[in-house]
Amino acid sequence: QVQLVESGGGLVQAGGSLRVSCAASGRTFSDSVMGWFRQAPGKEREFVAAISRNGGSTYYSDSVKGRFTISRDNAKNTVSLQMNSLKPEDTAVYYCAARERARLIVTTTADYDYWGQGTQVTVSS
Repeated sequence: QVQLVESGGGLVQAGGSLRVSCAASGRTFSDSVMGWFRQAPGKEREFVAAISRNGGSTYYSDSVKGRFTISRDNAKNTVSLQMNSLKPEDTAVYYCAARERARLIVTTTADYDYWGQGTQVTVSS
């Protein structure tokens, strides 16, 4: 069992930066692919970024590539998403997710086993 708790959301102006983090409990964190998803009002949850078990590989959606950076610290059981050059369309609830014992990065919601409760990110224009 893995529990995920996000933190760091908030309100920021367009062009600004924000960092959201996720703390994971459980002994399988280092064996898990970790991902970030987001869901805006009235829209489906969408993939944002994912990182491999050892942090050596990352993958981003086209909409955030070059602006967001995902990272992880397996010693601290944390994964973070640094968001720069934020746009109003980045406004959403951001969710951390874990796929246990995964060998490859995965990008769909159905691929992930555990989810956090989400943290709100609001970007004003």
